[in-house]
Order: sequence, then structure tokens, then C-alpha cells
Amino acid sequence: MDQQRKSILQLIVLMIVLVVLATTLVGVVGVGVFLSSAGLQPAAPQPSSSETSPAILVQVPKALMDPVGMWTPPDWGSVERESNAEEIKYGKELLANTAEYLGPQGKVRRISNGLNCQNCHLDAGRVPLGNNYGAVAATYPKVRNRSGQLEDIPKRINDCFERSLNGDKLDPESKEMKAMVAYMLWLGKEVPKGQKPKGAGLYEVPLLDRPADPIKGKLVYDQHCVSCHMEDGQGLAKMDGSGYVYPPLWGEHSYNQGAGLYRLSRFAGYVKANMPFGITYENPILTDEEAWDVAAYVNSLDRPTKNLAGDWPDISKKPMDHPFGPYADEFSEEQHKYGPFQAIQKAKESQ
Repeated sequence: MDQQRKSILQLIVLMIVLVVLATTLVGVVGVGVFLSSAGLQPAAPQPSSSETSPAILVQVPKALMDPVGMWTPPDWGSVERESNAEEIKYGKELLANTAEYLGPQGKVRRISNGLNCQNCHLDAGRVPLGNNYGAVAATYPKVRNRSGQLEDIPKRINDCFERSLNGDKLDPESKEMKAMVAYMLWLGKEVPKGQKPKGAGLYEVPLLDRPADPIKGKLVYDQHCVSCHMEDGQGLAKMDGSGYVYPPLWGEHSYNQGAGLYRLSRFAGYVKANMPFGITYENPILTDEEAWDVAAYVNSLDRPTKNLAGDWPDISKKPMDHPFGPYADEFSEEQHKYGPFQAIQKAKESQ
């Protein structure tokens, strides 16, 4: 009898335990259903400190060129030790603020369109891959294929006045010309004669296997360029009328069709390493395609013209992207302007 009671008691206890477990299970399931229906999810378990967290990938811009050995200008503070320090300083001032002295309202002469030389030669020609003057002293005078003549530094400067500044020549014997030459000679004083230092001039953007596309280029312009150069491409003029904070890229106040930047490779190289404003060759943001396309867009728009009849007396010396015929090959003006350039380049190499 006692044994029978003991068995009944054990059965009752077991049933109670089962009821409690069942109730708990139902409660847990019910809470889960409620949270799910409310759009909530239980927090995922966090890894313990002994677990390794996955690496976070951060895209780091790749410099266009190794900065080691890159040309840099002499220390500006050392100018005072030069016998012609004032002339050098005036030359730099003229290149940085050309319009103030030689623009439409220039206080010395009125011979140019309102742009400053440093709009194309950044920081008065001192920026690596910023169309700088680092090689000028070492490489001039030299024969240039565009003119077919031996050119000195004043001739080269006047080319810019007539093309990029869409203006008139400056007297080679003027105080202003001599000052600009003195500044350029000082900038390149440490470069061995006949050598072109690393980072001189512009970056060479790899060629595309398609023509540069002005339509795609407008999208690049609208995203990266409008904030400075404005939707109409006319830049931002200074309040006093002495030039521009940001220069016009097309229209009557921009560079003409004889300027170096009217060649797509030159424009693409300039923007790839230096634009938008604040970018350098060490932290570029434009892709090669974007650089070519925005160059195509800007140079597809109207600008001043120039008589180029005297240019390239040997037409076989014309660069691949010179946009005006005649040519020594069978490619069209359209392809010479927009590309693709590989076939043109190959034809030139076989001449």
C-alpha cells in the first residue's frame, strides 16, 4: 500500500513538472511570435572578446605618381637672398594675378581676357603635375614643333598670352616680361640643364579604347565642376572686376582654340591630377574615363577662335589629339579630337 502511494505521488510530481515546462515553452514561443509580428527581432549574440572581428575594407586613393623624387620648388623664403629678389617677386605676382596687371582693366596694360596664368599653372607654376614651370629653365630655348622654330622663354610666355589668355603679345623687353622670366628661372635653378624633372608639366592619362564622350562628360561636370565654374561655365568673377575667383571654361572670356588645354589629353591630365579644387596627384577622385569625358564636354563648347595657319609647319609632328587638319594620316578631325587615339598613335610611330 505504501509502495502504491509512493508511485502515485511520483506520477503527480512528474505531471506537475511537465505542465510547468509546457507552460514555459508556450510563453517563449508566444513572445517570439509577438516580436516578429511587431517587426522586432531579438538582438543577435555578440562575439566574445576572443573572437576576431571581420576586417573593414576602406578604399584608399592611389597616388598617380610616387612622390619620392618629385620636383618641388625652391623655398620661397630664400628669394630674399637673390640679387634680383624684387624682380622675382614681381614675376610671381604677375603670374598669380595676371588680370589685375594685364587684364581687361589691367593697371599696367590691357592685353588679355581676365584669366590669370595660374588658372592653368597652379599656384604660380609651383604644383607637381599642376602644369608647373619646373622644367622651363632647363629646357629653353628649344625648337618647338608647333612653330617649327627655336623659341626662348619670352616667346613661350607670349604664346600663352595669345592663346590661353586670348590676348596680345607682351613686349619681350618690358619690365613685366623680364620679371616673369626671372621668376621662372629661379623656380628651375636647381634642375640640371636639358633635363625634365619628375612631376613637371601634366599627368598623362591612360588612353581609352573608345572616343571621349561629351554627353557623359556633362554628367561629370554637373557633379564635380558646377560649384566653382557654374552651370553656364562662366566661373565666378571677382567683385572688383579684376579677374576671376574661378575661371570661365568656355565662352568669350575663356581660352581660345589654339590653347594647349584645347587638346583633350592636356585637359584630361590637368583635371585628373588637380580637380575638383583641392585635389592633388596624391588623392585623385576622377576616374580616367571621367577625366577624358569632362575634357570632351568642356572642349565641345564654343570659345574664341584663333588663326592657326602658322602652326605645325610639319604636319607629321602634330600630336595625336590636335583637332584641326590637315594630317599626315587618314584619320578624321573628329577622331583626332575625341579619339580613340591608339590607332592614331600607332600610325604616328610607323611614320
